[in-house]
Amino acid sequence: MEKLVYELILFLISFVLVFLLYQIFIVRRAKSKKNPKEPFEVTYLVSKYKLDLKKVNYKNLLRVISIVSSFDIALVVSIIVLLKSFILEIIVGFISILVIILVSYHLIYLIYKKKGMIKNESKRNRG
Repeated sequence: MEKLVYELILFLISFVLVFLLYQIFIVRRAKSKKNPKEPFEVTYLVSKYKLDLKKVNYKNLLRVISIVSSFDIALVVSIIVLLKSFILEIIVGFISILVIILVSYHLIYLIYKKKGMIKNESKRNRG
């Protein structure tokens, strides 16, 4: 029971810390008018899944991305803490972060697809 509480606290602290850092360094910078460069995550969603930024509320998209990314990193931290070997932590951490991020962003795509915010979505459904 004590280990479970420790893992839960570690997850929550990791989540909150990463979320705050993400808000400060990524979201705030992306929202500023001085820096028109979008975060990599937005670029990935637009290029891979054809997310239509004209249909999307950009601030909400940044909020979703920061929550999902924070969750992903906190989950990976929780997973690698369970391992005893440093080499195993590196290998499992690298593989799990890739898989978890790809799955998470695919889920974001599915949500936005259901809301009709993907380019040429109406043309695809007809043909």
